[in-house]
Amino acid sequence: MFIWLFHRISGVTLIILFGIKIFTSYFLFTKDKKPDWALSLHRHPVLDILILILFTFHSMYGLRTVAIDLGYRKEKELFWIANVAAAVISVALIILYFRFS
Repeated sequence: MFIWLFHRISGVTLIILFGIKIFTSYFLFTKDKKPDWALSLHRHPVLDILILILFTFHSMYGLRTVAIDLGYRKEKELFWIANVAAAVISVALIILYFRFS
């Protein structure tokens, strides 16, 4: 039940976060005078890290759902595999984010 609920909430949250990124980039790439709020919101590290973490876990839980739909029946094992893989990938992406930003 947790994964089903998290998958739905993270999907909606990702839509909102990507919407914010697209909205703020509109102001940054189309206006001659760039608003300070758009620049600070677009480059906010908490927003970027939240997108990385939610995208990784959302993707792993989606792959878990596909594996279950294809007939793999060890759901508890898939839960832990998806969590560990998402955590490792998230940490690697966060390290890369801070290294190159």
